[in-house]
This record gives sequence, structure tokens and C-alpha cells, in this order.
Amino acid sequence: MRWDDMSPKVAFATLGCKVNQYDSEAMEGLFREAGYEVVDFSSPADVYVVNTCTVTHRSDAKARQLLRRAARTNPAALRVVAGCYAQVSPAELAAMGVDLVVGLDRRGEIVRLVEQVRRSRDPLVAVGDVWRMEEFEELPVTGRSRTRATIKVQEGCDEFCAYCIVPYARGRIRSRDPERVVEEVRRLEAAGFHEVVITGVHLGAYGRDRGDLSLEDLVRRIHASTGIERIRLSSVEPMDITPGLVDCVTTLERVCPHMHIPLQSGCDETLARMRRRYTTEDFRRLVAALREGRPDIAISTDLMVGFPGETEEEFERSLAFVEEMAFSRLHVFRYSRRKGTPAARLPDQVPAEVKAERSRRALALGERLALDFHRRFLGQSLEVLVEEEREGEFLQGLTGNYIRVFLRGSDELMNRLVPVTLTRATPEGAWGKIGEG
Repeated sequence: MRWDDMSPKVAFATLGCKVNQYDSEAMEGLFREAGYEVVDFSSPADVYVVNTCTVTHRSDAKARQLLRRAARTNPAALRVVAGCYAQVSPAELAAMGVDLVVGLDRRGEIVRLVEQVRRSRDPLVAVGDVWRMEEFEELPVTGRSRTRATIKVQEGCDEFCAYCIVPYARGRIRSRDPERVVEEVRRLEAAGFHEVVITGVHLGAYGRDRGDLSLEDLVRRIHASTGIERIRLSSVEPMDITPGLVDCVTTLERVCPHMHIPLQSGCDETLARMRRRYTTEDFRRLVAALREGRPDIAISTDLMVGFPGETEEEFERSLAFVEEMAFSRLHVFRYSRRKGTPAARLPDQVPAEVKAERSRRALALGERLALDFHRRFLGQSLEVLVEEEREGEFLQGLTGNYIRVFLRGSDELMNRLVPVTLTRATPEGAWGKIGEG
């Protein structure tokens, strides 16, 4: 293991959620500050970092595949694993022959740890007890594109849903100081960003550990203390959406009319087995309140199929509820048995072929609902934040209510908010033309 030149190269691959994406960007910044050049994961590099997810077995398999690919690209490179898979299964990864396994408590030290392994040539597992972490770890992000920025404001989860490994990987709730959040939003605004996406492992629990704060408080503070044009919330659990948060999303002009609210199942019996703390009626009332306050709001969701004990009749009820809710976007996941979770011990595990068939049906419904939502806005002019990269010959960007729009135009439109009239809808988004009709 040796560096080929005076400017070593590091490559990142990131699996999973927006929180992981934020963490990867922060670690990339640490490497840049230490003099490393960040390159594409498919390129030759001196260090390959795979920031992992462990929500499903497929996530673990993808991480192992990426590690094997890195070894083929440069057999002499250091292979580093971070993220949830590293935290939950460090011994398994060490047995694969990786050079460094970094736990969630050591991410801020990743460059020093890489240098230590490079000098010693000895593999290292640097994973501590995540449950001993009581403070939010500040890992500020630098060097992103200037269109949309993700800001992590919260870590950890105390919910322990029956199927979920995340609390074991991320530890207890830890919330970021609100003034530090506001400072980062101001810095990003000054750097030319137009939108910030507020994210966390269990975002709706923000402030619960501090006692005197809530997600509503944070959103109102960002809105009042900065001029950023768009504030978007990432995933918020239904039981955490208070009337005050509904008011924020539906009345504050710079908060995007879009909420991702994980449903997981549209059947009350299944929700109870999942240990989800709400019913379909609770969810129905919440969606009605959001749409009453903001008729153009996009409400997207997650749906899990094949949870232990899910009968065909329960699945049909779940699909019917999804259709009733008319979600703008549906993310479908097949239940993945995770050792150490209560659901792994439940009887009546659903066969893989049944989960696959239910997934196909749910995805088909999701495409139809997305198309219906996009069609609602045909002929209307919506403000689109044009992104900095083209999709072939077309520009693309997002509306406030999370419709991906494709349009023709010059590069001068990149990183600008422009009015676009929607002309054609597809399940993936819409096509439009510049102007107001």
C-alpha cells in the first residue's frame, strides 16, 4: 500500500439515505482538507470508502460488491468501510479483508485512521459503542454543488420498530444545536444555494433530547433567520407530525409543499405487528389536514410488502389504502429479515416469491398514482429550481412540490428558479417550457 504521488486520491461510494449522503460529503471534505483529491469510485484511487446502509440484506450485498470492485480497480488501495453496516457487523467486514472499519463514533477521525493504517500496514477496526454517544457530531459539509444542499440536524432513533436495525446502528437520539443549523443555512445561502433539505435519522424527533425544542421550532427559526428560498423537509414519521408542524408546512411561504411520510402498511393489523405507533385513521386525518392547508402539496411515502404474517387480504387492504391516499410517489420495499430485530423471530415469514409479486403490484400502483399527481398540474406554471447538470440535451430540476421537470434551455438557467409551464406528464415527472403559458 503506497501513494502513487504527492496528492493521494480517495473515492467514495454511498448507499442508503440522505443522512448517509450528507455523512459522505462531510468525510469527503475532511479528505480534501488533508490534501486528497476526490475521484469517481470507478477510477483508480489510493483509498476507497464505502459508506454503507444495512436496512436490508440487499444493502449489505451491494456494499460487499462495491468492495470487491474496488479491489479489482486497484488491488494495492486501502479499502475502508463506514456507515451502518460497519457499525452493526464490524467483525464480518474485517473477515472480508478490508483495511479499515470505521464506526459512527470515529467518522471525524477517518483521515487520521487511514494514515495510521497506511503506515502500519495493519488492518484496523475502529468501532465503539454507539449507545455511549450523547452529543450530535458536527461534521460540516463543504464542496457541494450550489443548487440544493442537505443539512443533517439529528442522529439516532429510539423507536425500535419490529423490523428495523437502524436504532442498533445509529444509537439514541442526538439533536444538533439550532444556532449551528441556522449558521450553516446562512453560509450555504451566501455560497449560492437556493434550497436546503433538512434531514435526520428520525427527523421528527428533533429536539426531544434537548427538552425545549421541536422540529417545528427549528423550521420556524430557519425561516425567520435566513433568506434561503426553499426549505424542504425529508422523511418525517406520521406520529411526529404535530398540528404546529402542519401549520409550518402549509403556511410558511418558503417551506416546500412536500412531505415524505412513511406509511409502511395500509393495514392496521400489520402496523400493530410492525410496532408502528399509529393507525390508518390517524394517517388519514393527517393527510387531510395537510391537503386542506395546502391543496398542491405532494405527499410521498414508503410501503413495505411481505412483513411476517401479511396475508393476501391484508396486502389488498394496504394497497386500497395507498390508492385512497393518492400519494404523489411510492417507494416500495420488500421486508428483509434482519438478525437481532423482533420481526426476525416472528412466525409466518412470507416467501420470497410472494414478496416479489406483491412488490410488482405495488410498484405498478405507485406509477399510476405518480402519473395522476403530475397530470394535475398540466398547463400550470410552477417554479422550478434548475439543477447544474444536464440530462442529455435537456435541463432538469424540481418544483417545490417535488415534480421532476425536464425542459430545453441554455446553461444560463442552471442554478436558477424559473417559471415553467408543464406540458406533458409521465410517472417519472413532467416536461415543460419556460414561461407562464
